[in-house]
Amino acid sequence: MKNPQVASVLHEIADLLELSGENPFRIRAYRRAAMNVEAIPKDVAAMGEEELFSLPGIGKDLAHKIRQFVDTGRIDIHEELQKKIPRGLLEILRVPGIGPKTARLLFDRKNVKSLEELEALVRSGRLAGLPGIQAKTEENIRKGIGQLRKGMERFPLGKALPIARGIVDLLQEAVPRARFALAGSIRRWKDTVRDIDVLAAGKKPEAITNAFVGLPGTREVLERGATKSSILTVDGIQVDLRVVAEDSFGAALQYFTGSKEHNVRLREMASRRGLKINEYGVFREADGRRLGGREEEDVYKALGLPFVPPELREDAGEIEAAIEGKLPGLVSLADIRGDLHVHTKWSDGAHDLDAVVGAARARKYDYVAITDHSKGLGVARGLTEERVRGQIAEIDAANRKAKGFRVLKGIEVDIRGDGTLDLPDALLSELDIVVASVHSGFRQPGEQLTKRLVAAIRNPYVSVIAHPTGRLLGEREAYPVDMEAVIAEAARHGKALEINAYPLRLDLSDAWARAAKRRGIPLAVSTDAHILANLDFMQYGVSIARRGWLEPGDVLNTLPFPKLARRLQAMRGKRA
Repeated sequence: MKNPQVASVLHEIADLLELSGENPFRIRAYRRAAMNVEAIPKDVAAMGEEELFSLPGIGKDLAHKIRQFVDTGRIDIHEELQKKIPRGLLEILRVPGIGPKTARLLFDRKNVKSLEELEALVRSGRLAGLPGIQAKTEENIRKGIGQLRKGMERFPLGKALPIARGIVDLLQEAVPRARFALAGSIRRWKDTVRDIDVLAAGKKPEAITNAFVGLPGTREVLERGATKSSILTVDGIQVDLRVVAEDSFGAALQYFTGSKEHNVRLREMASRRGLKINEYGVFREADGRRLGGREEEDVYKALGLPFVPPELREDAGEIEAAIEGKLPGLVSLADIRGDLHVHTKWSDGAHDLDAVVGAARARKYDYVAITDHSKGLGVARGLTEERVRGQIAEIDAANRKAKGFRVLKGIEVDIRGDGTLDLPDALLSELDIVVASVHSGFRQPGEQLTKRLVAAIRNPYVSVIAHPTGRLLGEREAYPVDMEAVIAEAARHGKALEINAYPLRLDLSDAWARAAKRRGIPLAVSTDAHILANLDFMQYGVSIARRGWLEPGDVLNTLPFPKLARRLQAMRGKRA
């Protein structure tokens, strides 16, 4: 699919426009178009200008530019901007804490044109003294550079998985009778991955290798061999292919899925039983007799274990649980009955209420919560008290005509810097669900950020704390909130925490989701959808829930509507 490349160049145009000091509305148009292209399941290369024009956030001009890139690999405005702005400034702009004004200042005053030049200035202490840059700012930039360097080593799951699935589809199309599967950390649904692992087996291994090294979107063939080959995609992701015998496919899938620590534990167990386990199969050590390996289940069966889902294979207690027969019955996408965090045109969403309801019903949901932004988030056209009441009336009307489906009246209310909410309790009390979140003041001390979240939890009308740690994978670290304290407070008041399924958030993390489960806190797996295609992000949120050992009973939106309504009502209590 061309979507990741198109989205990347649109994001880059927006960055270049920012560095040029262009109109914010024009910049926002490119960013919105990029996000929408990333989210649609159809390949933009297969869409004409008229079909592209029908997508939300993409006008005729942008549709023409997208087609130009698909047809020629370039966009005129992108090339014009690149001539004016040094490319290194784009990398500098990615450093957390550096905005377009600071990046431009560094270029104009210190001729900084690359990340390496910026690092050298920071090391020498020559940034402090520039307008707006104090010693603390310099320290934040130093930390931001380290964070960016770390992020360059790994790719968010939401970027890597669509590419990985596209590769497997192309290979399967090229060699229909072969068997293919994703392995490695991407199969364990880790939130970030270093590379993509593909496993293959078939009667024509040479045909498999030829198809792999000839994949479209390949920047470079790093290695080509009979059993192992590697390529680098145009997106900069390394993809490794392993070709194995058909009788070894299951054992190889288990072995290359990992994790390393999980596999070491299995091999230790095998050794104690007089067995040997490797990527070729399961063997008896005494005489080398092969006991299995064609299917992945063979490995666990040989050790007297039930099948361990890939998401749990981290040596985090799953082997002990398997031995004791206590593996969790993990939540699945099929268990989800609705989405509890969705935006519409009332704030910064791309679609009206009817379109959102239609898309939710098409996914066989029983309900959807409309949670547009509150007035504190002006950039997102947040709702005033008057507009909230207008939306309530529209939702009431929708529910009167809906059959077998429920639209929940909600809001994503802003948690102010002092911990208060930016809408009055009297109005919040009229809603079915209140999602509270932090959208500003990320650099506050951890103690203050924690107080803000705790104060929101204590509000009697708040139901869910959204994206609690504020992280953006590869872009922004979680802010220094005391999650232990937040979880304890949520448990005390019976409030829910969100697993935000937006692929760059995946917040809560799997570790904190599991910690919340241990305290009996309900988790809401929600997409934070702004366009209809974002509703498909639910799979990413469910993957985090599964990695966090969550079962259907741990997830708020697995409940049928009557039980959900009672649960949300029970969350309301007296002010602490």
